[in-house]
Amino acid sequence: MHTLLLFGLAGFLAQLVDGSLGMAFGVTATTTLVTVGTAPAVASAAVHLAEVGTSLASGVSHWKLRNVDWRTVGILALPGAAGAVLGAYVLTSLSTSSAEVWITAVLLVLGLYVLVRFAFLKLGKLITTRRPGARFLAPLGLVAGFVDASGGGGWGPVATTTLLSSGRLEPRKVVGSVDTSEFIVALAASLGFLVTLSQEEELNYTVVAGLMLGGVIAAPLAAWLVRRLPPRVLGAAAGGLIVFTNAKTLLSSFDAGGQVTTVVLAAIALLWATGLAAALRSVREEKRINALAGETGAGESTARVET
Repeated sequence: MHTLLLFGLAGFLAQLVDGSLGMAFGVTATTTLVTVGTAPAVASAAVHLAEVGTSLASGVSHWKLRNVDWRTVGILALPGAAGAVLGAYVLTSLSTSSAEVWITAVLLVLGLYVLVRFAFLKLGKLITTRRPGARFLAPLGLVAGFVDASGGGGWGPVATTTLLSSGRLEPRKVVGSVDTSEFIVALAASLGFLVTLSQEEELNYTVVAGLMLGGVIAAPLAAWLVRRLPPRVLGAAAGGLIVFTNAKTLLSSFDAGGQVTTVVLAAIALLWATGLAAALRSVREEKRINALAGETGAGESTARVET
C-alpha cells in the first residue's frame, strides 16, 4: 500500500507537468525509478505501461477541451509507435551498466533542454496558416518515439518543442495533440518491452498501477491548467529537478570524487535558480505587456502558453 501511494504521488506530479507542458511524464517518472535503483529497461517499461492509461485519460481530457488536432495525431502516432518499438529493443539489448549510463545521460540532456526552453527561450506567437504535413510529422514521430523508449522519456520534449518551434499549430493544440498521440506510442513501447525483457527483469505492477492511477487523476486538472498555468515556471522547475537528479546519478556511475560532485551539483543548482528567476521575470513581463495591450482573461492565459 505504501508503494502504491508513493508512486501514485509520483505519477500525479509527473502527469501534472506533462499535461500542462505537453512533455516530461516519462522523463520525470523514469528519473524517479532509476534513482531508487530500478534497472533502466524495467524503469522505461514500467513508465510506458503506466503511460498507456495516463495518456488515454489525458487525450480524452484534451479532446473535451478542444485541444486536439486529429490530423496531426494520425500522422504523428504511427511513426512514433515504430520508433518506440525500435527503442525498446535497443535499450533491452544493452548491458545493465551501459543502459544506466545511456538512459541517465539522455534524461539529463532532456531535462536540460526543458529547463533552458522554458526559462530562457522566447518563441513568441509564431502561428502560420500552414498546418504540419506528413513530411514533417512522420520523421519527427519516428525520432521522438525512439528517444522516448530508449531513453525512458522524450516523446514530449522532442515532439512538443519541435512542433511549437515550427509555429504551424496553436500551442494548446500542440500540447493536446502530442499528449493524445502518446497513447499509441506508449502502447507500442509497452508491447516492445514485454516481448524483449528477459525473465530476470520483472516488472513491479504495483509501481505501474501507482504511476497510472496518479497520472489518471491528474490528467483532467493538467488539461485545464494548460490554459491558465504559466508554463515557464513549471517547465523551469521540473527541468532543473530532472537535471540535478540525473547529474548526481551519472557522477556516481563514473565514480566522480567528492569535490568534483560538489562543484558540478553546485553549478547545476545555480543554473536552476537562475532559470527559475528568469522564468518568473518573463511571466511578469508578459503580464505587463498583455495589460498594456488591453488583453484580459483568456487572452492572457493564451499568451502565457504561446511564449
